[in-house]
Amino acid sequence: MALSFLKPIGIYFMKLTLLRKLILVLILVSPSLMANNADAKASSSDLTVANRFAQLALACVHKEYPNIVKHMMTGAEHVKPPKQLYPAFYGCFDWHSSVHGHWLLTRIASQYPETPHYPDIIKHLDISFTEENIAGEVAYFDREGTGTSFERPYGLAWFLQLTSELREWNSPEAKRWLTTLLPLEKKIVANVTDWLPKLSFPIRVGEHSQTAFAFGLMLDWSRTAGDVAFENLLTKTITRLYANDVNCPLAYEPSGQDFLSPCVAEADLMRRVYSRENYAKWLSAFLPSVPIDGDGSWINVATVVDKSDGKLAHLDGLNLSRAWMLEGIASALPVDDKRVAAINSAAQAHKAAGVDAVINDMHYMGSHWLGSFATYLETQRGL
Repeated sequence: MALSFLKPIGIYFMKLTLLRKLILVLILVSPSLMANNADAKASSSDLTVANRFAQLALACVHKEYPNIVKHMMTGAEHVKPPKQLYPAFYGCFDWHSSVHGHWLLTRIASQYPETPHYPDIIKHLDISFTEENIAGEVAYFDREGTGTSFERPYGLAWFLQLTSELREWNSPEAKRWLTTLLPLEKKIVANVTDWLPKLSFPIRVGEHSQTAFAFGLMLDWSRTAGDVAFENLLTKTITRLYANDVNCPLAYEPSGQDFLSPCVAEADLMRRVYSRENYAKWLSAFLPSVPIDGDGSWINVATVVDKSDGKLAHLDGLNLSRAWMLEGIASALPVDDKRVAAINSAAQAHKAAGVDAVINDMHYMGSHWLGSFATYLETQRGL
């Protein structure tokens, strides 16, 4: 290690005995060594957590059953097993969970290439992302009875998050897979583009049909993909639907099976369309109850009573999504905003509860999807 930082003590250092020189050097360099050691431990801990999340997705992306198939049948020929209906995204219990399970794998592989699961991740993605499989997915979107509302907006938003990840991951496999997925991406963007002008009101529920969360992922995609027309249309829609909202009834949350917060998700969305100063003003009117004393108890952590109940287990996801959304809100406020401490405190409490559930206390009703939420949070994907 270079000792140039010792020069200011000059002649005094030269006059010291060898032992005293050694002691002084240790005192001066030990903070740096301790910091490096702490960084190494943090990196090791992060990788351990990432490996856990990867295991969850690897265990289900090609696990066909149990499964929920939701589609309109216009004839007996439409009664088919999941893998025949959508040959790329048939695992992880349902279509949208399969999609974001694949996103999880791309995220872990791109951010943690040193993970021992890297070869398995590449293998599983190669199995899913073939031209034949994606042609089958497009055919399902085009079939009679599917319509333009299939997986709208939640699953469609996660698919765009998946292709965003592939665009940003600098690897030959990612480039090849993105090319393969482009026909389905084009179909999805066309469906959403057709839908947005017709949407008269926002959808403010705490589950899949919520528009605030989905619009955030879609807006992120538009900027990554450089689709200015879609970005402009979506920004116009967001402003039309949400800009005049005030006094969001946070006290009414959560509902018993929420995995998204209507109020917090909207606040996280609007940071993407406002300047820092304008966002701070809008937030004051929208969530006036956020304290300035640093107390994070203004929004309570949710508790799951029965992990085997797929709907009740949604609340673990609520803790995770609130955590990343609160972090997003805090990141968009001016640095001297007195609300930041309370927002970050609440985010940390929700994060601790949510991540602990994913690592230590899982049932398949949660494990088939919660790893994606935990990965989005832990890798700070939305920031």
